[in-house]
Amino acid sequence: MNKTEFISAVAERAGITKSDAQKTVNAVLDIITETLQNQGRVVLTGFGTFEVREAKERVGVNPRTREKVTIPKTKRPAFSAGAELKKAVKGE
Repeated sequence: MNKTEFISAVAERAGITKSDAQKTVNAVLDIITETLQNQGRVVLTGFGTFEVREAKERVGVNPRTREKVTIPKTKRPAFSAGAELKKAVKGE
């Protein structure tokens, strides 16, 4: 499901226009993004948690030259599924 299909599904399920659904979906995504930019966490109980995780510095290899290079530490967005979502996916 892509974003357009998701917006259509939200509009249908909530009984609102696609325009309102698009505004709502975009607002939710913006809030999650802004919270993660500020190193926060978004916890949606039962669904899951969005957070920023730090990837450690590591050594990699340039595939063209086979030279070892240091890949600096970085921050990455991460999602951990909640218990209810896990059960739903398993069919429980």
